Amino acid sequence: MRIPFYHHLTERLKPWPMPLAFVWNLTLVYVVYWMCRLIYWAENATAFPDFWSGNTLSDIFTGAWMFDSSAIMYTNALYALLILFPLHWKEHSWLYKTAEWLYVIINGLAISINLADAVYFQYTGRRTTTSVFREFSNEGNLGSIFAVEMLRHWYLVLAGAAMIYLLWRFYRRPHQFEHPAHRKGLIRYYATHTVSLLVFTPLCVFGMRGGATTAVRPITISNANQYVNHPAEAAVILNTPFSLIRTIGTDVFVNPHYFASEEELEAVYTPIHQPHPTAPFIKKNVVIFIVESFGREYIGALNATLEGGHYKGYTPFVDELCRESATYRWSFCNGRKSIDGMPSILSGIPMFVEPFFLTPSSMNEVSGIAQALSSKGYETAFFHGAQNGSMGFQAFARKTGFKHYFGRNEYNDDPRFNGDDDFDGTWAIWDEPFLQFYCAKMNDMPQPFMTAVFTASSHHPYEIPEEYKNRFPEEGIIIHKCIRYTDYALRRFFESARKQPWFQNTIFVLTSDHTNLSDHDFYQTDIGGFCSPIIIYDPSQEIVTPGMRESIAQQTDIMPTILGLLNYDKPYMAFGCDLSSTPADSTWAVNYNNGIYQYVKHGHLLQFDGEQTKAVYALTDSLLRTNLRGRFPMQGRMELELKAIIQQYMSRMLEDRLTPSNATSSNN
Repeated sequence: MRIPFYHHLTERLKPWPMPLAFVWNLTLVYVVYWMCRLIYWAENATAFPDFWSGNTLSDIFTGAWMFDSSAIMYTNALYALLILFPLHWKEHSWLYKTAEWLYVIINGLAISINLADAVYFQYTGRRTTTSVFREFSNEGNLGSIFAVEMLRHWYLVLAGAAMIYLLWRFYRRPHQFEHPAHRKGLIRYYATHTVSLLVFTPLCVFGMRGGATTAVRPITISNANQYVNHPAEAAVILNTPFSLIRTIGTDVFVNPHYFASEEELEAVYTPIHQPHPTAPFIKKNVVIFIVESFGREYIGALNATLEGGHYKGYTPFVDELCRESATYRWSFCNGRKSIDGMPSILSGIPMFVEPFFLTPSSMNEVSGIAQALSSKGYETAFFHGAQNGSMGFQAFARKTGFKHYFGRNEYNDDPRFNGDDDFDGTWAIWDEPFLQFYCAKMNDMPQPFMTAVFTASSHHPYEIPEEYKNRFPEEGIIIHKCIRYTDYALRRFFESARKQPWFQNTIFVLTSDHTNLSDHDFYQTDIGGFCSPIIIYDPSQEIVTPGMRESIAQQTDIMPTILGLLNYDKPYMAFGCDLSSTPADSTWAVNYNNGIYQYVKHGHLLQFDGEQTKAVYALTDSLLRTNLRGRFPMQGRMELELKAIIQQYMSRMLEDRLTPSNATSSNN
């Protein structure tokens, strides 16, 4: 006789003995965490090409067990207390029902967070931390973005629903205590629950901490690197609930004290620049393009060897611009988010651990290129086509010396343009009209001026204006049509700018805030994900001559390089060097990747976990196959320099020493 469907469903409610039911239910949670991990890996498989072959299964499972245990113990502690606490007066059906719903809801939320982060990883290269709530606190379009992504990744929605159903369907409710007619039943109840609680409590604490001995410090996100060969792979070992929990209220910056004295530290590295120009200051205008997601991968002129020399890229105009500009063979961004790019490019502050202006140190006194040039009589303005206040750009621009801010509000107020008819519906004004607005506003400014624009169209959800969909059709990966559109918008800007009287007296800098989607293996490695262009164009060729440089370049070099080209003569702070005067072998780049500091110099990449060097690779080893740790002669010197950079960064953040005026250490 077939069991009716209703009775088949209600069969799951059949109680089990308490200890067995409790262990079974927690085991189910471990299972779904592993399912989420496999989906996370599969969704981003191109970012982890050697994950399964390059790491041992023992390390993978040990690391996953450790971080899953920590997250599961934190999130299920209240559920465990409701079930295990030895108090027979609590034994009511409503409490067991409450415990069941708490179990399903909390763990269902963990599933949803893990799967959502599988999509977000492609934009950040790491697991999400609590800084994401500050990052998007001023955005009003998140609902539409989530809706679009849920439709686009419908299979993840179905997978999440299936896993939540699995938890509900196979959940086992413990036997409910019934008041016995004799004391033996009561004694058995208290003995069972007390022993279970006493056994679980230390296991819960050990799980939360990531170890059972007093010598073990509570594990952090960076601990995941001990189980993998490459920093990007740490994201697979971790889980997002753990990353969120571990970054709640934590100290972002900690001084590592590698150097015993300030004098010893300063002798190795200082970010304070003391320029001594030999010629008068040059009052050229400065225009900086921070182009959304415009990674080096997309630019044909910067990839001469890609695809056997046949790679054309997606930027025909920028290819032309490169031939008239100074470019750099090895150029890098200092972070993986939009909010990392602005401090790096405009203030010489890279991203270590968390985005700078999402940390308490953002309240420090900060300078930048706008403030420096304002002291020379420059008019300064920052442009971004999103709603004013978006991403905190307006606040940072004002803090670092920009006198004016032009956003979506100001664009809408300008009768020369079409207002919100040019809004992309999600983020900002489309790049083409906004860059025309940018050019027009500079026509209104007195010279010399220094301006920066942050574009928006080459961004998720990867749409372009309707009138260009036939001109720039879908090709390759979804972002390529957007890159072509933005490249066209840049062409239109320069067509307009060349007609203006200020054009020949202007230095143009073009870079990206970060990289984005990739379809080439080289750009999916630990360092390949940080490959941004740095292009410096001087139409007059009076102070910048065209050509490919062999120097290593990074975003934090832009401010020192521009100030150097202009013969700026005052002290300033920037974690970068003047590319125009620094020998190629002395140039370097630094970034932070999933708990690993990456330092590029002398044609090599050094990876450092804060305590020891984990790997050294030649930059010519494009897929980072051969670890040269212990075999590269400059490894010791590079590690020493990187330690100095880290300590200078951390101590200055903690002591509010981010400008020359307050550069003296409180330890002196």
